[in-house]
Amino acid sequence: MTTHHVRVTVNGEVREADVEPRLLLVHLLRDTFGLTGTHVGCDTSNCGACTVHVDGRSAKSCTMLAVQADGAEVRTIEGMADGATLHPLQQAFWDQHGLQCGFCTPGMIMQAAWLLHENPAPSEVEIREGISGNLCRCTGYLNIVKAVQQAAAEMRTASEQPAESAVAS
Repeated sequence: MTTHHVRVTVNGEVREADVEPRLLLVHLLRDTFGLTGTHVGCDTSNCGACTVHVDGRSAKSCTMLAVQADGAEVRTIEGMADGATLHPLQQAFWDQHGLQCGFCTPGMIMQAAWLLHENPAPSEVEIREGISGNLCRCTGYLNIVKAVQQAAAEMRTASEQPAESAVAS
C-alpha cells in the first residue's frame, strides 16, 4: 500500500501524517488527528456537516482528499473559540437556539463564518443563500438565521470599536 506524507496546519498547529491517497480530509481530521467536531453526514457533499475552512475558503471535507490539503491551513470548529471564550457565532447559536440535535451545527457555523468573512452585513436572503449548502433537519432555519444576524452585528461592532477608541483619544 502506497502512502503519502502530508503536512497540514490545523487550527494553527502543524500536523503530519502518512496517509493513503484515497483518505478523505474529514477522516484525516477525525480519525488521525482526533478532531471529531467535524461531522460525517452524507459523504456526498450534500449536507455540509463536514464543512471546514481550507486556506480561508469554505470546503466540504468529505469530498476533499487529505493529500489535496497537503501544505494547507485548515480551520475546524475546534479552532473557532478563543480558549474558554466562544466565537460570536458559537455564542449566537447558543443565544438564539440555532441548534437542536447539534449534528449540523459545526458545519453550519463554519459556513456562516466564511459567509461573514465574505459579507460582514448580509441580509436575511443572503444568509439563507450563504448557508443553503448546509442542511439542518431539526430547526427550520429561523433560529439559525437569527444566530448569524446576531453574530454579524456583534462582529461588526467589535471590529469598529478600536477605530472609535483611536478617534476618541
